[in-house]
Amino acid sequence: MSHDADDPVSNVSSNLHLDDIISERLRAPSRRDMLRGGLGLGALGVMSGSGAAALFSACGDNRSPASDPDANPGPNPDANPDQGPTRPTALGFTAVAKSLADSVTVPAGYKFSVLYSLGDPIAAGVSAYANDGTDAAASFAQRSGDHHDGMHYFGMDGSGGYGTGSSDRGLLCMNHEAITPLFLHPAGQTIAGAGVAGVRTVSEEVQREFHLHGVSIIEVNRSAAGAWSYAQGSQFNRRIHTLTEMEISGPLRGAAAMITKFSTTGTRTRGTLNNCANGFTPWGTYLTCEENWAGYFRRVTATDDVLRTAKEKTAFARYGIAGNGRELWATVTPDTLDDQYGRWNTMVLGATAADDYRHVSNTYGWVVEIDPFSGTSVPKKRTSLGRFAHEGAWPARPVAGKPLVYYSGDDSRGEYIYKYVSNASWDPADANRTDRLAVGDKYLDSGKLYAARFNADGTGTWLELAFGQNNITSTNATYPFADQADVQLHARLAADAAGATRMDRPEWGAVDPVTDAVYFSLTNNTAAVRTLALTDAANPRHYNDPKLAAGGGTTAQFGNPNGHIIRWKEPSPEATTFTWDVFLFGANADASAANVNLSGLTADNDFSSPDGLWFSPKTNICWIQTDDGAYTDVTNCMLLAALPGPVGDGATKTITNTDQGGATKDVTTRVGAQLGTRLRRFLVGPSDCEITGMAETPDGKALFINIQHPGESTSPANLTTPLSIWPSTVAGTRPRSSTIVITRDDGGVIGV
Repeated sequence: MSHDADDPVSNVSSNLHLDDIISERLRAPSRRDMLRGGLGLGALGVMSGSGAAALFSACGDNRSPASDPDANPGPNPDANPDQGPTRPTALGFTAVAKSLADSVTVPAGYKFSVLYSLGDPIAAGVSAYANDGTDAAASFAQRSGDHHDGMHYFGMDGSGGYGTGSSDRGLLCMNHEAITPLFLHPAGQTIAGAGVAGVRTVSEEVQREFHLHGVSIIEVNRSAAGAWSYAQGSQFNRRIHTLTEMEISGPLRGAAAMITKFSTTGTRTRGTLNNCANGFTPWGTYLTCEENWAGYFRRVTATDDVLRTAKEKTAFARYGIAGNGRELWATVTPDTLDDQYGRWNTMVLGATAADDYRHVSNTYGWVVEIDPFSGTSVPKKRTSLGRFAHEGAWPARPVAGKPLVYYSGDDSRGEYIYKYVSNASWDPADANRTDRLAVGDKYLDSGKLYAARFNADGTGTWLELAFGQNNITSTNATYPFADQADVQLHARLAADAAGATRMDRPEWGAVDPVTDAVYFSLTNNTAAVRTLALTDAANPRHYNDPKLAAGGGTTAQFGNPNGHIIRWKEPSPEATTFTWDVFLFGANADASAANVNLSGLTADNDFSSPDGLWFSPKTNICWIQTDDGAYTDVTNCMLLAALPGPVGDGATKTITNTDQGGATKDVTTRVGAQLGTRLRRFLVGPSDCEITGMAETPDGKALFINIQHPGESTSPANLTTPLSIWPSTVAGTRPRSSTIVITRDDGGVIGV
């Protein structure tokens, strides 16, 4: 099984990538220069891992202004005296070289320390992590989870309350997206049989996995000497996982579709999982988002379909709920008295919904609000924000008297971008309330949900997902909606009906504090999902990026394997129209074809598969993280810093795309201005990892980054010689997902 798998592609709607285009022929793509020249940059990447970056000054650049037109970019193009915040005009560090080393590389003048790793204890008396698969399952209720992901730093005042300006003490909330089972048990998962007949036979292993998903809340502190640590015995430390009880809140609370044996009133459920990206609120709560949750549930279609209505079968297919469950949790026998294993079976087994868990999968796919300052509070699943593979919930800047706005991506190839607009207008006095989840009821339980349509002319429209509008009706031929709660529950089907634009795997988003523009990473797509014919202005590339194969030669990668970042500007966050362009296109620097390296990337900043996006509240630098498999023959995943200009700062470009059969299609799009040295690589991670999750202290002097699943592709036969041993340096050690803290040697602000 793939233990970090995406939800299966399930968007078979007729919504096309728009092709209202203007023709202009450009050259077809070619293979990398490195492939023509043997090892090329692959060898350079290995060499750069030995510390070549340390040869350069942390504040300089090895190119002269004469050879680099962006070395002196001039006045800040984003400066806005009416809005206040500005950003620097230049980055203050030397770019880190690409690397294939099993280590973390940061610029000269910077250092990092490992703060919090898989299995670390968060309560007094819990032993250090053995890291050999023998730690008791029950102990993981008080240990770090696996696959560290999205996170947020909440400053604490002297009394332990929410203190937005505190940089020396705070609560770090972080997601634990998934697990790498091979490293969690003595010899990986114990499974009898295979496929739909596979059965988990060791309940201790499954209990361990239950606790390793979810969220950590830990108190972190900076010493007088500047060293960071987490407080193992802090009263604020808490793990929230798949067994934690949660409230159903918003329009689905008490709905028939939420009734289970666990909650016959449809008002509660247990747990959260596949928590990828995140969000936060101005009143000091954490938003964790349930991403690729659908694959965890058991539903054998050959048995269950005959007991389901046509609507239910359509909904299951659209969300990809079928099979035995990716971790086979529902197969453990005997079950516990409270159905800890059976509750992962979303099949019809009893007389009514109150007798089984046929609706349990409906209780996942939501944004979950958590009060990090209250260890006894019950998290709430905010159903007004819609149900899909929630990558995150990123807030627009709150404005007094205006609605609150959150943006979300649906992390699967061919899915949509969403926006939530609260019905209530923001009252700044609510930021100081201590009944934080009650404040959440006010803003997050009632609002309008939209999906984005990107037009070929550079404009866009937010399509409201409202019952009775935009083809979302009881007479819809594909899925007849019953009411607004049905729309929220089946937001994907509502977006299909409304005609939203299918995107190249929308993942993280971020709102620029300087311009209020919204940025979204479109991580990648394949030729099988988005054919040449479906290429459009917002998803404009279809090309081949050949990858070095392990056994020699190359493997073709057609589609959009390197991804891009789209951005848009709205007249106001609650507006239903916008203008857009493509901020950056991922590419290898040596791609010679004009339709690939459209952003003019160089060896100092080329990247592939953008995922995490985040703007520093201190410096307004845009940080970009990668989760890549297309360019990993050249470099491990990375973190880059960017200084963007405004939407529309580039030009219109017509791209000639070519598929595997040699067919071509021209697509006209809008490409943001090339950044030159205003885009630089800041960090490269260890082998077989993803760089994800970002948070920063208010003073901008400590940057928290997550290194997720190093060495995850290790085969069971190589358990004693894993592909990565990070963060250890001892051969044979099992790798661990970890949070690191990056600081400057001189104690200054990061990035400038």
